[in-house]
Amino acid sequence: MSALLRLDGLEVAYGDMVAVREVSLEVAAGEFVALVGSNGAGKTTTLRAITGLVKPRRGRVELDGRRIDGLTPAEIVGRGIAHVPEGRQLFPTMTVRENLELGTRTGESRARRAETLDRVYALFPRLAERKGQLAGTLSGGEQQMCAIGRGLMSLPRLLLLDEPSLGLAPVMVRLIFANLRRINAEGTAILLVEQNVRQALELSARAYVLESGRLVLSGSRDALLQSDAIKRAYLGR
Repeated sequence: MSALLRLDGLEVAYGDMVAVREVSLEVAAGEFVALVGSNGAGKTTTLRAITGLVKPRRGRVELDGRRIDGLTPAEIVGRGIAHVPEGRQLFPTMTVRENLELGTRTGESRARRAETLDRVYALFPRLAERKGQLAGTLSGGEQQMCAIGRGLMSLPRLLLLDEPSLGLAPVMVRLIFANLRRINAEGTAILLVEQNVRQALELSARAYVLESGRLVLSGSRDALLQSDAIKRAYLGR
């Protein structure tokens, strides 16, 4: 299966501190892949490098075999990647609908705005109920729905999600994750960074494990769930 996204020897530093070192990974079209590891392992930095928010010191980021690591974040969105950041980062004094419409950053997504809004509302009926409500007055789970919906508004081929379950009640986490499965089943590839390693592995087809900025393990969901190293470090057994 050919890669939609490929990282090759990615290195990112903040001054003298190397946050990500020699990271290579792939996500195929339509695939669901997890990137897991402890806090500070470099997961968020990896996503930010993919979307142009930080510039790699070394290595390559490719989409469809073409380098994108020299493009601006807006250009990368235009190529088909959407990033749902940790902490949602909505505009609290704008309505739910206004926040969603900010995701239409390309000509095609603007032309299909009404159609995509209907899709987002079908995925997340609570957003339809609250479309005129200020985003800052939503619950944490509703804000996460809105952030994911905003990402979908750009019609991405690849959706990057950074800690979507953070701070949410278990019932809301189950709802969010069920919708991620649905989004993926409809054809959107997903690269998920998630603090809950068990849930991330159960959602994904494959996963990569980062420790101190380096990839230390990769494999299928089943292989990693059975790995003694994963069980000791992340699954509590």
